[in-house]
Amino acid sequence: MAIAVTHYSDPGCPWAYSVSPALAVLRWRYGDQLDWRLVTVGLTERPEQYLERGYTPARSARTHMLFRRYGMPFATEPRRRVAATARACRAIVATRLDHPGHEHEALRALQFGWFTSAAVMDEDEAIVGALRTRAPGIDAAAIASRIDDADVTAAYEADRAEARTAAGSPTELQGKAAMTDGPVRYTAPSLVFECDGRRLEAGGFQTIEAYDVLIANLDPTLDRAAPPDDPAELLGLIPGGLTTQEVAALMVRANEPPDRGAAESHLIDLVAEGRATRTALGDDALWAPAAPA
Repeated sequence: MAIAVTHYSDPGCPWAYSVSPALAVLRWRYGDQLDWRLVTVGLTERPEQYLERGYTPARSARTHMLFRRYGMPFATEPRRRVAATARACRAIVATRLDHPGHEHEALRALQFGWFTSAAVMDEDEAIVGALRTRAPGIDAAAIASRIDDADVTAAYEADRAEARTAAGSPTELQGKAAMTDGPVRYTAPSLVFECDGRRLEAGGFQTIEAYDVLIANLDPTLDRAAPPDDPAELLGLIPGGLTTQEVAALMVRANEPPDRGAAESHLIDLVAEGRATRTALGDDALWAPAAPA
């Protein structure tokens, strides 16, 4: 029996973006033994909600600098205005309805748009651009045209309501919940693992060690894949390729600290050998398998 994983996330949250290396490790180690379900949090419906909290384009760009320590690519060009996250969340929900199984791909594409460009990500043109660039298997224009449809709205509001059920939870006990618009909500990212009637929460930003411990306790009979000797085997794990920090995390054995320098050195060799490609992204890159000759 697969472990069900509910992933609460939002494309405009830098914590949710920065957990990407740990999520990549979970996907490699456990594969289809984890059954993922993505729930969008909907952090803000209107830009004014951020403005009222003191956010500005410059403050957001400086925040990107702080999050670089977790290893994901960031750009620091200020946007022309602050953006709300609701429309991007709705695009993810529309993808879930129209392209089941591709919603995490849409989340990742929109995160790259949010954190590695100056696009204003609550504008439909920016949403379409991010999906076309990083999620080519999704009909980006069709998804954007669905954002305000009744079924998308209903599914999105159901996501928001579910995300706001953290009162009295282990997540709240750890101080990992929030209450920015009324009810106590799960922060992005939060993972809830369920198996055989048991439920364990990893609320808010957590390390791979925390996730791994919860999974091991839920089902110690799972197969757990070791990292490959050849990092080229990793690059097809996620459509579009992996960031340097994701590869570094995937190459770790026994949850030791990632060696980013060693990972990048291996990746440079793969590109030189014609086995991988490097595409600049923010202050880093995406590394993908080279097309067959």
